[in-house]
Amino acid sequence: MGLLSQGSPLSWEETKRHADHVRRHGILQFLHIYHAVKERHKDVLKWGDEVEYMLVAFDHQNKKVRVVLKGEEVLEALQEKGERKNPNHPTLWRPEYGSYMIEGTPGQPYGGTMSEFNTVEDNMRKRRQEASSLLKENEALCTITSFPRLGCPGFTVPDCKPTPVEGGASKSLFFPDEAINKHPRFSTLTRNIRHRRGEKVVINVPIFKDKNTPFPFIETFPQDDEAVQAAQPNHIYMDAMGFGMGNCCLQVTFQACSISEARYLYDQLATICPIVMALSASSPFYRGYVSDIDCRWGVISASVDDRTREERGLEPLKNNSYRISKSRYDSIDSYLSKCGEKYNDIDLTKDKEIYERLLKEGIDHLLAQHIAHLFIRDPLTLFEEKIHLDDANESDHFENIQSTNWQTMRFKPPPPNSDIGWRVEFRPMEVQLTDFENSAYVVFVVLLTRVILSYKLDFLIPLSKVDENMKVAQKRDAVLHGLFYFRKDICKGGTAVVDGCSTAQNGTETDTEEFTLMSIDTIINGKEGVFPGLIPILNSYLENMEVDVDTRCSILNYLKLIKKRASGELMTAARWMRDFVAKHPDYKQDSVITDEINYSLLLECNNIANELSECPELLGSGFKKAKYSGNKTGSSS
Repeated sequence: MGLLSQGSPLSWEETKRHADHVRRHGILQFLHIYHAVKERHKDVLKWGDEVEYMLVAFDHQNKKVRVVLKGEEVLEALQEKGERKNPNHPTLWRPEYGSYMIEGTPGQPYGGTMSEFNTVEDNMRKRRQEASSLLKENEALCTITSFPRLGCPGFTVPDCKPTPVEGGASKSLFFPDEAINKHPRFSTLTRNIRHRRGEKVVINVPIFKDKNTPFPFIETFPQDDEAVQAAQPNHIYMDAMGFGMGNCCLQVTFQACSISEARYLYDQLATICPIVMALSASSPFYRGYVSDIDCRWGVISASVDDRTREERGLEPLKNNSYRISKSRYDSIDSYLSKCGEKYNDIDLTKDKEIYERLLKEGIDHLLAQHIAHLFIRDPLTLFEEKIHLDDANESDHFENIQSTNWQTMRFKPPPPNSDIGWRVEFRPMEVQLTDFENSAYVVFVVLLTRVILSYKLDFLIPLSKVDENMKVAQKRDAVLHGLFYFRKDICKGGTAVVDGCSTAQNGTETDTEEFTLMSIDTIINGKEGVFPGLIPILNSYLENMEVDVDTRCSILNYLKLIKKRASGELMTAARWMRDFVAKHPDYKQDSVITDEINYSLLLECNNIANELSECPELLGSGFKKAKYSGNKTGSSS
């Protein structure tokens, strides 16, 4: 969740008064870091994953499941048993936005050897086992992206009521403040986003029109004028940060060998973000309804959109400096590497003074405009004790802005005075039900970075086309029916690394277009005469590497899952969930997720995650079995 400072949080009005101070000193802090480590080379390739979890409680007698608001208690126990006793403990635990959420990572980053891929799933199992061991008999640790009845009456344990009229952080009609993590950063973020925006956030998700869904589908909110104005017909309306940041995801961070390699990876992986997001789609339900989208990205983007009406272009600029085209949670707006420069076709809003300052300090144009674009944003949280800092040795002001620009990719300078190198973070993936699936997606992305660097692959297309891909990726069944802009010749200079990799002759394109529309099946698995496919390229890479038998077997199992999800032979979690609900005896074909449907669905999700149920539609057969059952609640039917 980014920077977690301790101290006395300031109100939005107080924070606003210090905004220029934070930006000015944030840039000074960045410059100190940059000049100290810009020439740093030969850092070891390291990487790590982050898995976010939800705590839920099953009421078997009444056939209900609710989120459990004890994330802080579980987190404290996990840290006390783990990293505080042993700095080399194999797992690390961190807070997340929801008080029903926790985040787990490996205790130490993985290294550059192929055998590391064979340890990812075991580490994820340890995390699930550690956290599950602290739960009560009827409680479970779930890796689901969105809780289907989040925001419905009685969705929390203990039962907490929203406070839309009284004072509070979100003033939501649906989401109680008790469901927000108690660390002051989270409630302050929630309150200050609302205050800066000048109104509550607005999230409208298209509803899935089933046979008996009212059309038009219209909800009425007579007690809330903002909701009356904001809620759209045929959409599920939500009004709080918790509906986005209260979802779970799967992320990977890579340490590159140098700043130039980090910039190259940042650009190349940015084009892969929508593809992997569609492949990992797992969030079709919101606020007790079946939606017409499969991914959370647009929901979370709207949930933290702090832009004022002026910045959104709804009123003339008077009190604000810029029109800003996107939420601060969205896809990237500029490539960072030289080879990406010609594809930067998005109009980039930037702080011109900061941009000029960075150029004078020797920062190149591409990196300068990236930082100057991030710094058009205001700080959203500030602690009284953290206003005046040592810019040469601290980076809190830089991270204040950096860590609240939540984009598909994040370019991460090293912390001051550390042995950590230049890093990039891959952020668009939805979390999966099982450790096997989460490991598969992580290994796929990490292996792809190795191939990109080894073969000098080039996936770059105009950034505006990547934005279009992001919109397509969120649609229902995008993995099967969506078409995505993708580069046809990914081998620079026309050097083929596998059969059919290059469509170029003598370094020139045979077609006037560098990119074309492709299905995810074509992008991942290849199509003769069109594109070689990422999986065949990864397989070619593996054939040329020395890999022990167990590791090779694990990797091939993971790639088989990705391959079959892309082809449609296996379902995405989103499609499987939709089918489960559609077949449920309590479902009335009206797009409503009742308590009983939600109970049945999450119970089955939990049973699948803990090997108590088989799910060949989702997982296929022949994958590596888990070695434990981390759940205490068990199957109930």
